Amino acid sequence: MRGFWKLALTELKLYIREPIASFFTLAFPIMLLVLFGNIYGNKPNAFFGGLGFVDTSVPAYTAIIIGTTGLISLAISVASQREKGVLRRYKATPLRPLAFLGAQVITLYLMTAGGMVLLILTGKILYHLRFAGNVLNVWTGFTLSCAAFFALGFVLAGLMPTARSAQVAAMILYYPMMFLSGAAIPREVLPAGVRSFAKFLPMTPVVNLLRGLWNGDGWTGHGGDVLFLAGITLVFSLIAARTFRWE
Repeated sequence: MRGFWKLALTELKLYIREPIASFFTLAFPIMLLVLFGNIYGNKPNAFFGGLGFVDTSVPAYTAIIIGTTGLISLAISVASQREKGVLRRYKATPLRPLAFLGAQVITLYLMTAGGMVLLILTGKILYHLRFAGNVLNVWTGFTLSCAAFFALGFVLAGLMPTARSAQVAAMILYYPMMFLSGAAIPREVLPAGVRSFAKFLPMTPVVNLLRGLWNGDGWTGHGGDVLFLAGITLVFSLIAARTFRWE
């Protein structure tokens, strides 16, 4: 276990030292919040069901962070280390191969959680962000959402032969989801046809679940979202186990 935690700490340091990854995880969502928060403010609005713009945006922007770390950062990092022969060397060490995968998950989970906390603090300090939910419920929904996107990231890392191809594939999948799911643009302003199509995108149930739990909804009102994310986690974890390659 000591070797595992040292590996996890090393992976965390490497992630923090990567400026682009750190920027899109920690800074980019805050920039969006400040930009649009200054434009729209956070006064209660009937358009958002009596909530303010920032109240609806913070949980939605959390979905952006989850997608960035789980789909883009994980896929690129693992594919890059396999391409450079790092994974092959890990396999030859006394550590079990699963220790490397576990270290990746812990690192990305901590960075995602850190990005979410910074986003919440920014919303609270600058815009008096309101919270009507249960902390444990929100954190459970957050963890389930991370698990689903980490599973997607591992599948992508296993299928793509190089880091460059993993990056391209991840971005092709990520950006349509970000704009159509209600993560970057409030779903209330999206056309009905777009909202109907977006129901099938993995990021949509993340946005729905986090927004609902954040604003006090119970789990029963989001059973479909939970089943969708749990199904993604299970199915893509099984696929990742079959497609993952060490070299």
